[in-house]
Amino acid sequence: MGLAGDSFASPRATGAGLGRRALALIYEALLLFAWLLLSSLPFAMIAHEVEGTAARPLFQLYLLLVAAAYFVWQWRRGGQTLAMKTWHMRLVTRDNTPLSLRHATSRFLFAVPGALLLGAGFLWALVDRDGLFLHDRLAGTKIVRIED
Repeated sequence: MGLAGDSFASPRATGAGLGRRALALIYEALLLFAWLLLSSLPFAMIAHEVEGTAARPLFQLYLLLVAAAYFVWQWRRGGQTLAMKTWHMRLVTRDNTPLSLRHATSRFLFAVPGALLLGAGFLWALVDRDGLFLHDRLAGTKIVRIED
């Protein structure tokens, strides 16, 4: 499946089902946890002298930026994170084109509050007419299943 010349999602791409996306989310959470744990080391080494009340919000902001960099980079690089590759899914715009930096960044920024509100942004897919997560609806993106 070529990325240039054809539709990015491929003619064989179909909407990814909610169950597949939910399983990929679990895998993604495990990968993200490991990535954030590993990324914590440089912060801890640099900020060990910072007062505790200041260090906590700085650390939280740092982890949010690390997560943003990971997701935005992966989505821009090929529309897939490792979990999405494993579950044969790709993130595309609603026009089946690769994500722009604006799409990827806005999707991440919309996903954060939805995840923090007990997953409400993900649960939105249960009532959405197209089965989209709320952050996909707002960012103009969708997850498609890709066939090998």
